[in-house]
Amino acid sequence: MAIGKEIRKKIGSVENTQKITGAMQLVAASKMRRTRERMEEGRPYSNHIRQVIGHLANSNPEYRHTYMNAREVRRMGYIVVSTDKGLCGGLNANLFRELVRTMAEWDAQGVEIDLTLIGNKAAAFFRAFGGNVVATINNIGEQPSVETLIGGVKVMLDAFEAGDIDRLDIISNEFVTTMTQRPTIKPLLPLDPEDDDALKRRWDYIYEPDARQLIDGLVTRFIEGQVYHAVIENTACEQAAKMIAMKNATDAAEELIGELTLLYNNARQASITQEIAEIVGGAAAV
Repeated sequence: MAIGKEIRKKIGSVENTQKITGAMQLVAASKMRRTRERMEEGRPYSNHIRQVIGHLANSNPEYRHTYMNAREVRRMGYIVVSTDKGLCGGLNANLFRELVRTMAEWDAQGVEIDLTLIGNKAAAFFRAFGGNVVATINNIGEQPSVETLIGGVKVMLDAFEAGDIDRLDIISNEFVTTMTQRPTIKPLLPLDPEDDDALKRRWDYIYEPDARQLIDGLVTRFIEGQVYHAVIENTACEQAAKMIAMKNATDAAEELIGELTLLYNNARQASITQEIAEIVGGAAAV
């Protein structure tokens, strides 16, 4: 019964795979909870500093930072946040699909594009796809730090200050629910005014000690904070997507085991029936 042995071996192999995917599902669920906590802890800071920057962009300050000056877009910059590892379903594929679509729209307008890539998957994708990659940040890990990201971000900030790019956006995955993550593009530079009618008049803050010093530090920390929060949120999306992908793989393994077991039983029954027929035939011949 060689066929039966092969099927039993296949069932054992699928069962081992099921154990691995089940364990990976539990690990991803645990990591997702911790990462989601960090993401939610950082949201108030991210939202409040965005509001302050929006107020500054709406004001008439004595010192206006270069990041607040809008200009015609001739060259575009993107900071692309992806994952370091795979096994997370279509998370990265959906992100790259959205990015390629928007890049095509800019390209149709004659706008050139520079890219800063965060995560191994983005680096691998653009090695195959092509594009003007000016900086790459690999192996960010599950607990990234601002220091890890500063180098690649500064390349884009310096390019904006020098006039080499006229707009900077960041694209990453937004955590909606455990089951839903969506690619989102957010503008970073130039700084957007806060959408508040009460602020749309001539006004300014009172700065102490110096407007230039405070605004320079604030806008730089704002950009770094927005990028860091996007990376943290993308990590939470990665673990959620990985948990769902491993659950689907575990369920698929269970279904495959059932099909293989049925096939094995049918093969075993056919083998037994054949043996009985041979015994009966032999007895009749005697």
